[in-house]
Amino acid sequence: MKRVFVALCAALALWAVPANAASILAKIDISEQTMRVYIDGAPRYTWAVSTARRGYYTPTGSFTAQRLAAVWYSRKYDNAPMPHSIFFYGGFAIHGTMEVRQLGSPASHGCIRLMPGNAALLYSLVEANGMGNTRIVVSE
Repeated sequence: MKRVFVALCAALALWAVPANAASILAKIDISEQTMRVYIDGAPRYTWAVSTARRGYYTPTGSFTAQRLAAVWYSRKYDNAPMPHSIFFYGGFAIHGTMEVRQLGSPASHGCIRLMPGNAALLYSLVEANGMGNTRIVVSE
């Protein structure tokens, strides 16, 4: 029983929003292959991304961050590294990539790829302000 309580408290802590938390909005435009990041409604960053290449898809809609993983490897795609992953829809995530030359054009299996430093920055913003205070909007 104690383990269940500890696990529940840990899960709730991930969703807890600090008192001085900012709202984070990551808007991904598939047609432009860009992400715009807003903090408390103010535009802060515009970054090139790679979304799904032909034969795959990136889900569209409005999502909240579901879980964070500073270090992750794709179980589905040959243990491909997915640093600073922000999972937003099942196995789909925003994450860093080493294939930076492809940023700005569709290249992924469906995830949203970012320059490693940009992924780390976005990850730290979400971690500091709470997953429940983060919205991810993906449009075509």
